[in-house]
Amino acid sequence: MAIKHVEYEFGGPIGAAAIIFSLPILLNALFLACNDISGCPAPALLSPSSLTWDKLKPQIPWPENGIWGLASWSVTGWVLSYYLVSLVLFRILPAKEVLGTKLRESGKPLRYRFNAFSSTIAQLIPCAIGTYFQGSDFFLWVWITDHYLQILSANLALSLIISLVVYIRSFSVKPGNPQLRELARGGQTGNAIYDFFIGRELNPRIHFPLIGEVDLKTFLAMRPGLTGWVLLNVSFAAKQHRTYGFLSNSMVFLVAVQAYYVLEGQYAEQGIVGMMDFKTDGLGFMLTFGDIVWVPFLYTTMCRYLATHPVHMGPYFLVAVGITFCLGVYIFRASNAQKILFRKDPDDPAFKDMPFIQTKRGTRLLTGGWWGYARHINYLGDWLQSLPFCLPTGMAGYVILPAGAAAQAGAAVMLDGSQVVPGMRCSGEHW
Repeated sequence: MAIKHVEYEFGGPIGAAAIIFSLPILLNALFLACNDISGCPAPALLSPSSLTWDKLKPQIPWPENGIWGLASWSVTGWVLSYYLVSLVLFRILPAKEVLGTKLRESGKPLRYRFNAFSSTIAQLIPCAIGTYFQGSDFFLWVWITDHYLQILSANLALSLIISLVVYIRSFSVKPGNPQLRELARGGQTGNAIYDFFIGRELNPRIHFPLIGEVDLKTFLAMRPGLTGWVLLNVSFAAKQHRTYGFLSNSMVFLVAVQAYYVLEGQYAEQGIVGMMDFKTDGLGFMLTFGDIVWVPFLYTTMCRYLATHPVHMGPYFLVAVGITFCLGVYIFRASNAQKILFRKDPDDPAFKDMPFIQTKRGTRLLTGGWWGYARHINYLGDWLQSLPFCLPTGMAGYVILPAGAAAQAGAAVMLDGSQVVPGMRCSGEHW
């Protein structure tokens, strides 16, 4: 049943439809238009008035067998095997089990199983062994870079299938939450396209044979996409080494800091249960696509660029970029830690002299400490962390655009949306 008062986000049904259809095209276009054949963008795109397919085709990595080469049954099978490995590791590796926040209807919490960090380490170890013996010619690194487009297509198709399955299953949620299943408030508008995009069911769970019950939202958010991000980066580093016989310091820096970003987040995986979007958003195309397509394939654009266009950073620039990253990490972690502690115990002596706002719900909003500097100070830290992901690509290269510019624009859009949407929700939740 649709909720009586509908409040749309992301431009409502029209905006949702535009995002669903445009983002997959955008990522494919980014790979084809910014490539290691002719540059970024392909020169033919700079003259739209005289642009023809015959001019553009030789300048882009268009598959030899045409549109059918965008996907591959064989590659799709290996991608599914990768997800299966992640599921198996989820079940067999030791895990930390925690209770989430209480559900709105039943007042009971769901139990979560977290071991994404050890799962990623378990997958990286055989890769490290293979690289030790075969170097940059390790078959996995070669296979990934040779089949990047087909891997992208497989994950895109999987994100659509998962989104459709959880959307259809959401109509089996029974009133009263007898199975600890409930619908997200924002996903019950009654508009099929919008609800498919934003997500109807809050925490969809699926029982897999021999694996057991898996919470799809946490699994997709913390496992295949993030681990894939690291694997894709290393594969492009290996490609640079195969092509030029060396690794640029920009490539080493990027692979290292992004791997830290992923592994540190997975190590603190249990913190996800307290995030607003985790507590309020359903699992739909937005989160599914973002987790397993947008993050791994957009944020590896910089390493894909450096694999073809090596950039050597000077010592001062390298130090400056490193300091920016460390500052971002510090602000992000310190502000979030302060927020979590305040939510847990607002009367803690650490907050004795800090101002706060008393809401009508009886809760408190911290306006001192880190949260006295900016409304979403943690997003500033996240942005500062992501900025060094792009700076090592330099300010020029290929034809016009450095690859980092596209990825930084994507990060900025995501963080801007992350700031606006919680602000809207907080106004409704607290006031």
